[in-house]
Amino acid sequence: MSFHEDYKRLEEKLMSSGIDVSRVKAQLKAQHIETPSWGYGNSGTRFKVFPWAGAARNIHEKLADAGYIHKLTGIAPSVAIHIPWDKTDDWTGLAQYAAEQGVKIGAVNPNVFQDEQYKLGSMCHPSAAVREEAIAHMIECCEIMGKTGSSLLSLWFADGTNYAGQDSIRRRKQAMEHALKTVYGHLPANGRMLIEYKFFEPAFYHTDLADWGMAYAMALKCGERAEVLVDTGHHAQGTNIAHIVAFLLDEGRLGGFHFNARRYADDDLIVGTNNPFELFEIYTELVGAGELAQNVAYMIDQSHNIEPKLEAMLLSVLNCQTAYARALIVNYAKLHALQAAGDVLGAHAVLVDAFDTDVRPLLMQVRDEMGVPVDPIAAYRADNYAAHVAAERGTVAAGGGYPGQQK
Repeated sequence: MSFHEDYKRLEEKLMSSGIDVSRVKAQLKAQHIETPSWGYGNSGTRFKVFPWAGAARNIHEKLADAGYIHKLTGIAPSVAIHIPWDKTDDWTGLAQYAAEQGVKIGAVNPNVFQDEQYKLGSMCHPSAAVREEAIAHMIECCEIMGKTGSSLLSLWFADGTNYAGQDSIRRRKQAMEHALKTVYGHLPANGRMLIEYKFFEPAFYHTDLADWGMAYAMALKCGERAEVLVDTGHHAQGTNIAHIVAFLLDEGRLGGFHFNARRYADDDLIVGTNNPFELFEIYTELVGAGELAQNVAYMIDQSHNIEPKLEAMLLSVLNCQTAYARALIVNYAKLHALQAAGDVLGAHAVLVDAFDTDVRPLLMQVRDEMGVPVDPIAAYRADNYAAHVAAERGTVAAGGGYPGQQK
């Protein structure tokens, strides 16, 4: 039995419940998931990085791999870059090369957590000279945005302290505010600043931007084009991320996501593998918010360590696509009516029904109409791209931590 027959049955079921299937397919075709350059190279956890044969060795190979993932999915048309890991002397040429691979440069991510001078922080460091160096790097990244056509500056800081009394928390807060305001003033005309947060690690006494409220407060102080970036792995166990998403959406300050998953306290697992219902909950808030979510940026932030780089990235994109499809087929009219009537379990059942629906025939139909493989994983495994790059690039030895820390 072909997927077309399964799709027809699903289409009839959805239409009978009032779902506009044509609209759902159009939204799926317009989905945009940005992949990260660092996910294609030998990057990984803060412990051991296990090298993968064929891992990208430079930004050009990363863009080529990203182009391949986009060809398989049709919904990954941009690539986030990390500076200085992906630095080049010819940004115009790099943007042109990206276009030749079928993608474009997405968010620019500064790095102020790796170099020796940032041992005690970057934007919040006790030394004014170090703080100025960090700000200068951020401004450089704003200039790179202008040269590459990027509209997003994605910020994460390892700043914090490990011991009570190590530094003045209030002084550090004031330094962070000053630095962000300064950088904000250098954004390109169409640029947005996305401020990420993390409740602990690598700082264990306090982190300067420890939660969404702190990031939100800083965004308000900077201006309308400063927004909060929600990393799905940067929360304490049991945190209701969908609640945070709903609040920020309603405030008009949800800038984007870094999608990943975590079993305990940190990230880097493939999004949707640990708690797919949580990812679905997040997408229902986004779909339900309508136009409030139209400018939200969706980005993968994963460093695949024991997984094959390309297949892991492919699965990450597809898991986001599946969660979005499930959220799109929720019967929101019925849901709202049951909510208004106070039918607690009836309303909950509407979400569960959509989550339990097998959306694979719908996704296959959409991919078929888009002209991409109906089963991207099978297409990848049947292809020789991974074998080709492994033979061409070989295996580059890697140490621990992020790309710049590799030996």
